[in-house]
Amino acid sequence: MNRIARIMIVAVALTMGMMARAQAPVIGIAASPGESSQATGNDYVTAVTRAGGIPVLIPASDDPALIEATLAHVDGVLLTGGVDVHPSYYGQEPHPMLGEVNARRDTFEMLLIKRAVERKMPLFGVCRGMQVINVALGGTLWQDIPSQVPGALNHRVAGDSLAIGAHMVTITPGTMSGKVLGVTSLAVNSRHHQAVRDVAPRLRVTGHSPDGMAEMLEGYPALPILAVQWHPENFVAAGDRGAMLRFFTFLVEQSAANRGQSHSHSSGSPTTFGE
Repeated sequence: MNRIARIMIVAVALTMGMMARAQAPVIGIAASPGESSQATGNDYVTAVTRAGGIPVLIPASDDPALIEATLAHVDGVLLTGGVDVHPSYYGQEPHPMLGEVNARRDTFEMLLIKRAVERKMPLFGVCRGMQVINVALGGTLWQDIPSQVPGALNHRVAGDSLAIGAHMVTITPGTMSGKVLGVTSLAVNSRHHQAVRDVAPRLRVTGHSPDGMAEMLEGYPALPILAVQWHPENFVAAGDRGAMLRFFTFLVEQSAANRGQSHSHSSGSPTTFGE
């Protein structure tokens, strides 16, 4: 094979690779705003990439028009972990053990979730992401598990690795979550002191920790939302190719299926999700 032929083969391969990547779903990761920057964690980017998606950052904003314009350019949304959700969003006064809050992030994510739901866009929430989805759709939270839930497990477990199981989660049979994971239980990490209390309408609990705490939610019926209370992205970044990666693969697959509908309008047939 001569040099020109080899160059042509490499060029074709590169072109095909770029075309395949260009057709991959774009997953918008909601940014966490600070005083001088907006960011997300490396493991979220890694998990979306390994699942076959293209990760981009959705900048935090309180401008509904900007959020709407941004959503027009992504196929699915990932809401990440972070600080506490302010209890005013679910009609409560701050508990003495309420942790750090971020008013800009609360405002942004409430707007983002509600608009994404109106557009029937796939959503995946991680830790705080699960909590804020629940609150945005009308649910409430335990503001501090240790002081409000007697007998609860320690859900804020530190360790040398972010990808070590702290407790088990049992998955409800016959749910979309169970079908996605293909398992009935799994060991998860745990780094939170708040949790879902009253479940929002249009959501249902599909996974519990041994103390009965909600650990997984899904949209029900026909709402493309999946959310977990732990951090699967840490396991994916550490090399997991099983159940933890399937969360992100499912987000990417749902986003691909929903691409045309979510970009064209906010009405129409909902994505099939739940039973």
